Amino acid sequence: MSDTYQGGCFCGEVKFEVSGTPASEGYCHCNDCRNWSAAPFIAFSLWATDAVKFTSGEASVGSYSKSGRSVRKFCTVCGANLMAALPGMNLIDVFPSQIEGFQPAPTLHISYAEKVMPVVDGLPKYSDLPAEIGGSGDLLPE
Repeated sequence: MSDTYQGGCFCGEVKFEVSGTPASEGYCHCNDCRNWSAAPFIAFSLWATDAVKFTSGEASVGSYSKSGRSVRKFCTVCGANLMAALPGMNLIDVFPSQIEGFQPAPTLHISYAEKVMPVVDGLPKYSDLPAEIGGSGDLLPE
């Protein structure tokens, strides 16, 4: 039996559900994520595309793609960032803070070469991405 979690935006207009377990969890330091979130880095949880579905308010979901690598989704009513579809990977990055009752378990940092704030937490820091998902696999020191 897999776990199912509910989530949604700040105002409650958009609601979604995620099922199962994430393929990966961690922190992203890339320029795109930082600029979109207005934070020095973001927490991510990557879910299989078919594990994420909107349960209400889908008509109020806006989309934006700057680079073509991701399609960022947000609530058009309150502006809350919800998730980012990663078409090339068949995954959806759902912000853990938007998932009710979900206990994040981050295991790595990605795009650490683009960091603006160092983090000392003992987790591996990938220059870009791990090799198994198309990156160089190069690790950087804390």
